[in-house]
Amino acid sequence: MSHRLEGRTALITGSGRNIGRAIAVLFARQGANIIVNGHQDRGAVDDTVREIENLGGAAIGVMADVSDPDAVASMIAEGEARFGSIDIAVNNVARRKRQPLEEISIADWQETINYNLNSAFYVVHYVLPGMRQRGWGRIINIAGYDAWTGHISQRAHNVAAKAGMHGLTKAVAREAGVWGVTCNTVAPGAINTIRDESQYTHVDIEAIAQRLAIKKAGDPEDIAEACLYVAGESGKFVTGQVIHVNGGEFML
Repeated sequence: MSHRLEGRTALITGSGRNIGRAIAVLFARQGANIIVNGHQDRGAVDDTVREIENLGGAAIGVMADVSDPDAVASMIAEGEARFGSIDIAVNNVARRKRQPLEEISIADWQETINYNLNSAFYVVHYVLPGMRQRGWGRIINIAGYDAWTGHISQRAHNVAAKAGMHGLTKAVAREAGVWGVTCNTVAPGAINTIRDESQYTHVDIEAIAQRLAIKKAGDPEDIAEACLYVAGESGKFVTGQVIHVNGGEFML
């Protein structure tokens, strides 16, 4: 255990596994209390909480559908009741369906925008008043790099949502900076994660590795380290920015 986030409480959405879990565990190692969030897999959330507690950290697991603003409000109220405040919020959830543009239904579009973009606004909406009152806060949005490169086809709804997420980052950074609150985006590239392989049949892992300046995919912990930089005092003068963690595949 270290102490860079000692006394802080962090909410990480979608933190039962993969990138979200890596962020939750690293932040706990740095002394933060953790609100672990999931929606469908209670076992994964409990596993993350257990790992943090085994490290000597404090965590609670809260099941909440972050596309539902009422569920977000309840989750944040529960976190504040347990730990007193939420100082760091990481918007990590995403649904990345691969669908040809003409096959995206109105319902598909609205579901993806609501889950991948609106959810971030809901979290900001409910955590920002407390951050403003305390004069300190960190908001981190996790957005895939396809929002900048457009290199993946048949994901129009996700690309639009993630591009909008960084627009939200800049708007929050501009407005909330005067209150001591920063907001930044971290954009993962090719990262080794457990995922629905049916949505990645178009991906040639070996070809991607050859495009990287660093000839192998990254790990969830690489994204967590980037988040840690902007989550603590090290990031106090960084806001409205995007940190690309993509092994040099795209140099933006």
